[in-house]
Amino acid sequence: MMRKSYYQKLALMVTLLTVLLAFQKYTSREKEPFPEVRFITNAAMPANLSDFDPNTLDKDQWQKLGFSEKQTATILKYKDIVGGKFTSKEQLKKCYAISEEKFSELASFILLPEIGEKGNSKGFTTSYGKKGIMISGKFNPDQFSANDWLKMGFSEKQAEAIIKYRSYLGGSFISKEKFKECFIISPENYSKLAPYLLLPEKTPENIRNFGKTNTVKSKIQYHPFDPNQLHLEGWKAFGFSEKQAITIISYRDRNLRGSFKSLDDLQKCFVISAEKFHEMKPYIRLQEKQQEKTDFSKTDLNTITFKQLIEFGLDERSAGSIIGFRKKLGGFMNKQQILSTYNIDQDLVQKLISIAPLNTSDVPRYSLVEAPEEWLKNHPYFKYSADKIIFYRISNPDDKKIWKLLKLKPEYEERMKLYVK
Repeated sequence: MMRKSYYQKLALMVTLLTVLLAFQKYTSREKEPFPEVRFITNAAMPANLSDFDPNTLDKDQWQKLGFSEKQTATILKYKDIVGGKFTSKEQLKKCYAISEEKFSELASFILLPEIGEKGNSKGFTTSYGKKGIMISGKFNPDQFSANDWLKMGFSEKQAEAIIKYRSYLGGSFISKEKFKECFIISPENYSKLAPYLLLPEKTPENIRNFGKTNTVKSKIQYHPFDPNQLHLEGWKAFGFSEKQAITIISYRDRNLRGSFKSLDDLQKCFVISAEKFHEMKPYIRLQEKQQEKTDFSKTDLNTITFKQLIEFGLDERSAGSIIGFRKKLGGFMNKQQILSTYNIDQDLVQKLISIAPLNTSDVPRYSLVEAPEEWLKNHPYFKYSADKIIFYRISNPDDKKIWKLLKLKPEYEERMKLYVK
């Protein structure tokens, strides 16, 4: 009996232990963190995407390309960090708010060189974009060489611009007030540098109107002028030095793409002081250029511009689609291709192609055997068969054999042959 009772107690203990273990396992499962759930949304590519310069896009335009408000703010901040202007696709690609997938979608439409000159874009991003400016202690910027500014974290072009601005001021920044006016120094960077600058806060009254003496002033005879038509000698006649005149013309032709659009544009040119601008202001006559009307009967559809398409009556969406598709093809081979472009005004385009000629002599064409791999992989008609073509031509360097091996639908083969010699 005692032995039986012993086994009963042992069985009861095992049962209790089993229940306790099961309970512990159940309660520990409840404490396990629920796996993070991420919802992935694929931002659709805008249907009206066309060639664009990322340096001219504002907040709304970046968002129309499919970027969120936060991503847009990051891109614009990054542009300020790299000197206020993207210099290459390589530099833009480094912005972490632009994914590799998104960049690859936009790359063919971006109006920038692939790589910055002499690798400046790359070097700037690694030294300045990531590290920021590095200040070791108080310093006098009048004694800094271009190399000193480079060591601090500025790019080669920025360092050169700072030195030129100092030379324009007569070899000295004079005061923190004048240093702040250097257009290459962003407000953010100035706030970091200001406590370390060995310069007086304010510009002394006796040199506040630097570069403008009464003798020169009395000799200047202003007359009504259009700053978009004024050449080097014209600016010099208004009291500017040759270097200043060259800077104004360069600012107009390069930064503003050929013309001052408003008085504000002219006022922003750093070599034109506030006083000088107010002197000239009553005489400034900004005139809109009267563009000659395009003769569309003589305008080649393979060279027609975005502006000319707008002039004809197409909206930006239609014009952008036509220019974008033509760029990808390398040129149109027949007018029907233009009509097959997505998101266009069919009636207006039909009217345009019935008037305008199409010159195909400059459109790149290759045999399947000789076609560059990059061309095959990027061309809209060939990219889906590119790998097969590259593979087949290794052992069959003959176009006829390759066409047979591809076994394409007749309509696909027909449009591909438009671009084959």
